[in-house]
Amino acid sequence: QLQLVESGGGLVQPGASLRLSCAASGFTLDYYHIGWFRQAPGKEREGISCISSNSIMTRYADSVKGRFTISRDNGKNTVYLRMDRLKPEDRAVYYCATLYACGVEYQKSRFGSWGQGTQVTVSS
Repeated sequence: QLQLVESGGGLVQPGASLRLSCAASGFTLDYYHIGWFRQAPGKEREGISCISSNSIMTRYADSVKGRFTISRDNGKNTVYLRMDRLKPEDRAVYYCATLYACGVEYQKSRFGSWGQGTQVTVSS
């Protein structure tokens, strides 16, 4: 069973940085495209970034472009989401997921189960 485990969230002040990790359990991430999603209180889950299996393609939602950076280390079987200049509106539970493709509509190509996510809170 494909299982992804998110970690690295926390409570930070506006303007701070965090790095989230998405670790694979029971399988090798090398051949999978991976996306990051988030769900804020009272809102639907949204896709915010994806990375292709070979790291050639990355995509970002407009709300995080220029502030967030997705990367992967296949040797560590982990995908990362570096979040800089965090804003209060970035507060959400963040999830990673396997994708069929890191294309324009990557948000619709998720497959597999959701993990437990990691909570990010940005507050002064």
